[in-house]
Amino acid sequence: MRNLLPALLLFLAPFGAAATIHLDSLSPTLQTPLVRNAVSKIRETLAMPLPIRPLEAVTLGDNQIAAQDIVLRNPDMRSLCFDSTGKNPFRMEVFGVMPVRPSDYSIAPECADGSCYRVEIYNYATNSTLLAIVQLSQRKMLRMGQIGQTQPDIPAHLKDLALHIATESPEVAEALGFKPEKDKMLMADTKTALNRTRCERSRHLCVAPTFVKGNKALWVIVDLTDLKVAGLRWTMVGENVPTPTERRAQNANITDCYCKKTNIIERDGWKLNYLLTSSDGMRVSEVDYQGKRVIKSAKLVDWHVSYSGTDGFGYSDAVGCPFFSAAAVLAIEPPKIYDLIENGQKAGFVLSQNFFSEGWPTPCNYNYEQRFEFYTDGRFRVSAASLGRGCGNDGTYRPVTRIAFEGTQNQFSEWTGDGWQPWQKERWQIQNASTKYSTKGEQYKILDPQSGAGFAIEANTGQMNDGGRGDQAYVYVTRNHPELDEGEADMITIGPCCNTDYRQGPEKFIEPQPENIGNGTELVFWYVPQLKNDSRDGQKYCWADAKIVDGVYRTTVYPCFSGAMFVPVK
Repeated sequence: MRNLLPALLLFLAPFGAAATIHLDSLSPTLQTPLVRNAVSKIRETLAMPLPIRPLEAVTLGDNQIAAQDIVLRNPDMRSLCFDSTGKNPFRMEVFGVMPVRPSDYSIAPECADGSCYRVEIYNYATNSTLLAIVQLSQRKMLRMGQIGQTQPDIPAHLKDLALHIATESPEVAEALGFKPEKDKMLMADTKTALNRTRCERSRHLCVAPTFVKGNKALWVIVDLTDLKVAGLRWTMVGENVPTPTERRAQNANITDCYCKKTNIIERDGWKLNYLLTSSDGMRVSEVDYQGKRVIKSAKLVDWHVSYSGTDGFGYSDAVGCPFFSAAAVLAIEPPKIYDLIENGQKAGFVLSQNFFSEGWPTPCNYNYEQRFEFYTDGRFRVSAASLGRGCGNDGTYRPVTRIAFEGTQNQFSEWTGDGWQPWQKERWQIQNASTKYSTKGEQYKILDPQSGAGFAIEANTGQMNDGGRGDQAYVYVTRNHPELDEGEADMITIGPCCNTDYRQGPEKFIEPQPENIGNGTELVFWYVPQLKNDSRDGQKYCWADAKIVDGVYRTTVYPCFSGAMFVPVK
């Protein structure tokens, strides 16, 4: 993350036309006191010398209040709040103030003493997020950076506003046949999109409170930029079942043992650190094999879940620990470490973490598994699976994994059918029916050209013996810029839920001008498989059912594991 205020000014300048906020077109049926108060707050903020709405002090602790105050009092902030004319204010709001996470220490090592806070500010006009890191002990802002086309997790008052708009809108009551209750709606704070609406065209901030009715779910796409319902969509979710009662959250234990501190594993020739992040799942780092560093870090950044190839709607899910996290799908059980068995023999170990919605396996609740497999022969695999059931039976799941490799002179090559062709610039590629593999099933290599050491990458075509049907994955290769907040620190959601093409988020670190990588550099490998769920008998995939066995409900899962295999080259 760079401290580049001049660069931010240049970045924001082209968006001046977006600064005018049109809120007079609210539906008469939404002229409720809560919505009118929201409009009044927006207008009051836009008239302020520093037009950034802070989080209310009653919702924050003393340290959070101090951190927010340090950022908003910074003399450079005002110049970021207006268009290029300096006259039209952007609509901006503080969305989150939280302690800096251990996964942020790589870009702010001075924060390892626990004295820092992270402040996230959303710009509605430019659909971008301003990230600031504050050191309370010095009462100063250490870092500030801007990420375009991103949206942080929304604060509680916006979740309440979205639920209010959804339950008070007459089209919702008409679709359901009754007015829904707020506490019956799910996923209200999970970001969404709806193609061919302003959620997509104008990059508005949209969420999707969802109501399950029988074997269907009604999605209410709420536009929090324009404060209205952008659209309604139905999905089929299968037979509803009671919520299991045997699972209980262990938030305090997980937070203290796995979110606030780094754990170490030394096993089967491997040594690595791991911890649960607030929004990037489980992160492993400083990964050594037989005493040699091979991976700087690896983690699961996002889950993009799309439920229609034509309408284009779904969720952008974050997975993480309960500690200062607005992720919809949380770690409510500790990580697991167990033997890896291959051909009936112990071949290494697995580090696994599940992230649940509390109501799983009922409709519109999720269960994701993130799995790191480390083999005694030096192979490794970073795997992810949906364990159902989700909010529809025609969903496509696209988990976004980031792997930063050790080494400053790495080169990346693909198999062309005739040999290995190095990539000269950052780029992306999709695995499809025309993809060529070596005789060993290798699709790519990442090597240090001087030593010849590195890894060959075997594509997942369904041969991994875990029930997976192949990944059809997008691969992105970028230069590693940890100081630019391109992923070394905890990331906010980097891509939209519902794009069916290469625009899954990592492309923003390539476009518009790909950097040279042909001469060797630090490389990041991004991997986005495409997993299509199925609820048909005999074909179930990315799905879960709860059926009565011996008089009680038992859950059966049909996972869809994904992930390439990395094989050492010596």
